[in-house]
Amino acid sequence: MRWEQLFADLDAAFEAEEAADERAAAGSRARAETGAVRWVDRLRGALGHPVRVGCRGAGSVTGRLLDVGPDWLLLADDRGREVLVAAGAVRVVGGLGATTAAAVEEGAVARSWDLRRAVRGLARDRAPVQCRLDDGTVLTGTIDRVGADFLELAEHHLDQPRRRGAVRSVQVVLLDAVAAVVSVVPGSG
Repeated sequence: MRWEQLFADLDAAFEAEEAADERAAAGSRARAETGAVRWVDRLRGALGHPVRVGCRGAGSVTGRLLDVGPDWLLLADDRGREVLVAAGAVRVVGGLGATTAAAVEEGAVARSWDLRRAVRGLARDRAPVQCRLDDGTVLTGTIDRVGADFLELAEHHLDQPRRRGAVRSVQVVLLDAVAAVVSVVPGSG
């Protein structure tokens, strides 16, 4: 009988140690999995929901999160404007729920749809914009063209169409300096 009790005690101790090891390993796995989540994956879990993005130079930008690209976010603000935010200017994001999107390996096509290409869409549409820079400067006008690492902005009043006589100056803006580009709805200036 003594032997049976000894073996039962050893078996219980072994099972308790094995359960403790499993709990420790599960915690380590969970921390490792969380440690592999990128902030954009965390943000993708909030698609369609309102968020608040704090940006260097542009301050706080709030709106419904429409899309997340490799180096940009697209929001719709409460005035009906679309706001293209450079991911490099983001310092803090608020309003996220508990949902995190699964980490995705971006393919070559997704990686190529970067800020430069998104801004080219605005240039193609000849949309009047506010270009908010990371130093707080706000330029207004129409994006004329987009190069490899810059955009050219024809500055004019937003209540006027981009015409030669309305253009005050043309600025070359480095894409690295862009915090946010706000498409302006006529009459909302």
